[in-house]
Amino acid sequence: MTTVEDHPVQLSEINQGLSVLNQRQKKLQVWSIIVSSLLLVSGIGLILHQDLVYSFLGLTQHVQQLHLPLSVGQAITDYQNQPDYLVNLLKWIGWFILKVLTAFIGAFIIIWILKKIRFFYVRFQSFVLKFVGWLIAFILIWSVLTWAQYDAHKDDKQAEYELIHYDQHIQQSLIAELMDNAETPETVQAYVLAQTALLHKPVDKDLATSYVAQLVKSERTNPQFIEYGFKPEQLWAMQNQIYGHAVTPMTKALDQRISRANSISNWVEIILMVLTSITFVISVFLYLLAKRLKNRALRIAQQIHQ
Repeated sequence: MTTVEDHPVQLSEINQGLSVLNQRQKKLQVWSIIVSSLLLVSGIGLILHQDLVYSFLGLTQHVQQLHLPLSVGQAITDYQNQPDYLVNLLKWIGWFILKVLTAFIGAFIIIWILKKIRFFYVRFQSFVLKFVGWLIAFILIWSVLTWAQYDAHKDDKQAEYELIHYDQHIQQSLIAELMDNAETPETVQAYVLAQTALLHKPVDKDLATSYVAQLVKSERTNPQFIEYGFKPEQLWAMQNQIYGHAVTPMTKALDQRISRANSISNWVEIILMVLTSITFVISVFLYLLAKRLKNRALRIAQQIHQ
């Protein structure tokens, strides 16, 4: 076997070259993690882009939160904080991206730290054990951040849950009781209770269909309908969730905005698909190149110590 002494190159020069090789391999690993993170973000974007585009335009395809018009009375609207759909979605996306990136990168950092301990260093020579360790670290970090997210919003969620929750009959819900006591108009009750049924877990679609049908009839026959303060976007979301399309003049007036949202969403999807494909190819290339440099450095190190 050829040894270092058989070559005229000095041992110090070989060690210097080996050090440079290791530095390049580490830089490639860092870039691989960065590109992989971008791949994750673009993949998440492919899943969420339509909801994000709709929210930017003040729309949502399904009822996601309760809207209480002023016509229900101040005593009832005080029960609930009503943030914007876009604000809620951006918060959720922000937390989701934070959890994914932090758990993804943090798991690598934890594995790197554990490898400083000989017990883990020996066991992490196995790729399977290293992956299992990375997965456990990922789950632990994700769980901690999920708890922090829940703790940060538990008051708002609990307030809405208590307002709309019911077991068997919707009249058992607090919101129905409050509206009965306030003698809220039937049309307004139908608007609120339709949302309540759609927000119920699981969705109470039969009941929601009945209330939405009342709203459709009222819009066509009740001249005071426009004065109740209903959000056209919320009415469209209810009709879209029940019928799959707009069925009344107030919601059909949003067709142009819906078409624009669909057009933007399609373009965003194409861009994200291209970005996802490019980052996937680059990520795989960087990983393979870093692995090749690592194997080369190991071979040189083995020859030095022979």
